[in-house]
Amino acid sequence: MKLTNHSAVPVYTISGSNTARPLPEWLTRKRKRSLKNDPEYASRIELLQDFEFEEASQCIRVSDDSQWIMSTGTYKPQIHTHYLPHLSLSYARHTTSLNTTFQLLSSDYTKSIHLQSDRSIEFHTPQGCHYTVRIPRYGRDIRYDKRSAEALIPSVGVNENKLGEVFRLNLELGRFMRSYEIDVGGDDGGSVGGGALQGGIGAGAVNTAAIAEDSHNLLAFGTTLGTVEFWDPRSRDRVGILQGFSPDHLDGRQEMTALAFHGSGLNLAAGSSGGLIQLYDLRSPIPLLKKDHGYGYPIRDLIYLTPTKESRIQSNLPLVLAADKRIIKLFDARDGTPWTSVEPSVDLNSVAWCKDSGMLLTANEGRQQHSFFIPQLGPAPKWCAFLDNLVEEMAEDPNDPSAFTNQQVGEVYDNYKFLTVPQLEALNLSHLVGTTTLLRPYMHGYFVAQRLYEEAKVIADPFVWEEQRARRVKEKIETERESRIRGNKKVTAKVNKRLAEKILEKSDRDERNLARRVLEQGGDEPKEADEPAVHASKPKGLLSDPRFAKLFQDEDFTIDENSREYQQLNPSTKPTQTENRERKLTAVEQEMEDDVPVHSSDESESESEQEDAGPRSNNRISSNSYKRSGHRPQQPRMQVTSSKEVRSGRDRSFGSRKPQDKKERRRSGAIVGERQITFNPEKKKQALVFERPAARKDKAARRSASGNVFRNL
Repeated sequence: MKLTNHSAVPVYTISGSNTARPLPEWLTRKRKRSLKNDPEYASRIELLQDFEFEEASQCIRVSDDSQWIMSTGTYKPQIHTHYLPHLSLSYARHTTSLNTTFQLLSSDYTKSIHLQSDRSIEFHTPQGCHYTVRIPRYGRDIRYDKRSAEALIPSVGVNENKLGEVFRLNLELGRFMRSYEIDVGGDDGGSVGGGALQGGIGAGAVNTAAIAEDSHNLLAFGTTLGTVEFWDPRSRDRVGILQGFSPDHLDGRQEMTALAFHGSGLNLAAGSSGGLIQLYDLRSPIPLLKKDHGYGYPIRDLIYLTPTKESRIQSNLPLVLAADKRIIKLFDARDGTPWTSVEPSVDLNSVAWCKDSGMLLTANEGRQQHSFFIPQLGPAPKWCAFLDNLVEEMAEDPNDPSAFTNQQVGEVYDNYKFLTVPQLEALNLSHLVGTTTLLRPYMHGYFVAQRLYEEAKVIADPFVWEEQRARRVKEKIETERESRIRGNKKVTAKVNKRLAEKILEKSDRDERNLARRVLEQGGDEPKEADEPAVHASKPKGLLSDPRFAKLFQDEDFTIDENSREYQQLNPSTKPTQTENRERKLTAVEQEMEDDVPVHSSDESESESEQEDAGPRSNNRISSNSYKRSGHRPQQPRMQVTSSKEVRSGRDRSFGSRKPQDKKERRRSGAIVGERQITFNPEKKKQALVFERPAARKDKAARRSASGNVFRNL
């Protein structure tokens, strides 16, 4: 890898005969130890495996998908196909005759058409030569019209109408169509071998062809008379003639040897056999620009370096590439100003440009094929992106005499800022791309000097310093707030406040633990092993989650801390003091109370006694007081007492329902126990008359048992 052009636009020779001595394999193995100290041999780069031919290469093409390179050469006649992502030779194939030129029919290498020097046309596929067909006369060039699926072959000589021909081979129908008849100067009777259909020395011919594929699909054919004829493939008629080059005073005439359309279809570049180049606007017969290549050799290739992606190309200039067998020149299409040039040590036969990059590939005389890299034309292709780094190292090495900059050691990327293309446009620096060394292309962007970046940022946004200062002040205030003692956070929950406070306390504790771990690690983020534990418990999410909003707003979700279940789950939690609310009776207690019958006379007597005695202490627990007490229901038990105190409660036995006289009432106070047993004879008792009990006054507070069927009988 060498720097072959020390101008303002450097050119690197990646591979070729002038980069490293081509040594045979047996000599390399024999002198392997001594070649370690050879700097020229040690610095060699084999960009593509076996990117060479035994004697010379004839033509080279790059596929539309930029994944394949196909080239032809000799000797023996061969076809080499390289797969670029692997940087290796995919296959090599021999042919029966030398190749003149070829075209790729598909977007990759799978279909190709080859014009051979024995008047044959070969169709090749990955399996081999698919088909071979011969044409009446020798062909000079071959083009493929994608819209009509026709192969166009300009030929030598004239037909019976004394006109040159462009053979049309329709690949869809599989047959030759009527040829395009081009004026090439009449009969060749005056030339050696004149009159023959094959044509002789000095016979007229159609030398080259071009197709405006990206626009109107107009066909252009260059002749030996120096004219260009334009044909419409839809009507198959000639639509115009361009009188290109005037006859030369020494040679007598200038032949058209190369044609190329611009992507817009409005401009045409034409090259002559004397090394002259003219750029035309199809709307005018007068050339926009005339340029002399300087060596007097026929122009072999003309290419408009028009990028398909604006972000990939480095130069904004409309450049044109022109090549003869001696030199490759790139110049500005507007005024012809030379941009850069490449002059290899061998003769060139064909040149190919890798689209949207700065890579040029050649087919040339000599064993090795050449590849050149121009960083200011574009970045390295995707399949050899490492060239960008190598070029930067070579350009900035102060000990390298080939370096084109005067940088000192340690100043390569120390004070540079990496910016992408949108960032350059935001800073109004996009006009510097490709015009100065202040922007250094790297990967998908550029390295810009830090001073230039700061000045451009201040100009683009004059308030950036004030914004940065306000941001730093805000950060400092936030850090001071973190160091203060935090007070208790207010809880906005209507219910379950204790649960909400517990959740907030746990979240604060986790934050403090996380901050402590960060400080222990030197201010870095927590490790990946700790992250699941930190993210697994996020207590604040329960308060802010709308799915659990009713837990702290709706009273139906209130947690009863006095319940048995809560006390079993939280034995150490002291229940909060709540108001003494009336506890409702259970179903068993309600049924026990309803089963006891009550007589109307007892009710009246008890009411009269209460009115006579007035307010007095009563040890009986009523249903209302039982409800208010909040005690749990107890199991019934038998109790025998000897107390002399008169029971204040009503007697529920059937004997108590008998009307008592005053004497018995007086003696009732001396009775001990709950039952009275006597052996005194009693008078015959009258039958008891049960009256229907009257409705109770507190009927609303106590359910009546009047619905009992036996009670109503």
